Amino acid sequence: MLQLKHTQKTKPGRSLDERDPKFIENLMPILGFLYNYYFRVQTSGWENIPEGKVLFVGSHNGGLASPDTSMMLYDWLRRFGTQRPIYGLMHPKVWEVFPPAAEMAMKGGAIMAHPKMAYAALHSGASVLVYPGGAEDVFRPHQMRDKIYFADRQGFIKLALRENVPIVPAISWGAHDTLIVLTDLYKIMQQFHKWGMPWLFDVDPLVFPVYLGLPWGLAVGPLPNIPLPVRMYTRVCPPIVFERYGKEAASDRTYVNECYELVKNQMQQELNNLIKLASEERE
Repeated sequence: MLQLKHTQKTKPGRSLDERDPKFIENLMPILGFLYNYYFRVQTSGWENIPEGKVLFVGSHNGGLASPDTSMMLYDWLRRFGTQRPIYGLMHPKVWEVFPPAAEMAMKGGAIMAHPKMAYAALHSGASVLVYPGGAEDVFRPHQMRDKIYFADRQGFIKLALRENVPIVPAISWGAHDTLIVLTDLYKIMQQFHKWGMPWLFDVDPLVFPVYLGLPWGLAVGPLPNIPLPVRMYTRVCPPIVFERYGKEAASDRTYVNECYELVKNQMQQELNNLIKLASEERE
């Protein structure tokens, strides 16, 4: 008797196989134009990247466009090509709200921001890029533009400890001016939701910014944006290596918190230095 073989399709964002080196290579000229002429990126510190897999931890800016993320990836690709793979963790809500954008991002190496996917990527020998602050970070108010903000999320610390990989901080400055976030109305909108107002697309956005930027002028809510052509500065910082690693270390809440504070404080110091250099150049 013939038996039909049942195959279950992997959910979007939950496979490492969606990354398309050819697509990435075709995208490089566009990214290069944006890098050199639109954002005029100045970067440093790429000699700090060690051999082997690493966990890149960044703080990003600029709304849904997040131009500093694509510029960081462009720098990685022009140095290491597509043969040294890196996967970026992307919020699951992107697949719910913007499926076409999510599909394109997957071809570039985006995977679902889930511990299993992060572990799978590292186990494959690839590096991983994570922005712990997520939407709260990328839409943080303009007055917080000089602050490292992770929204108290410590999962990336546990990931590094369990997988025994160094954390390489990736910081940027300037992208916060590609749109100007005035405030976040999320708590107000959350209260309206509790009173019965549904979320758009039935998806909790986690943030509800009010910002000035293209193409809307004044935008209310986490709407897509076209970044203004502002010069950006990026830097890859020296690796951070902890004293202890392993499952036991990752389960020690006190130790995880100490590691978290170490990374946040070190990245803040690096950002302060980058802002000083950028400000001196602008004068």
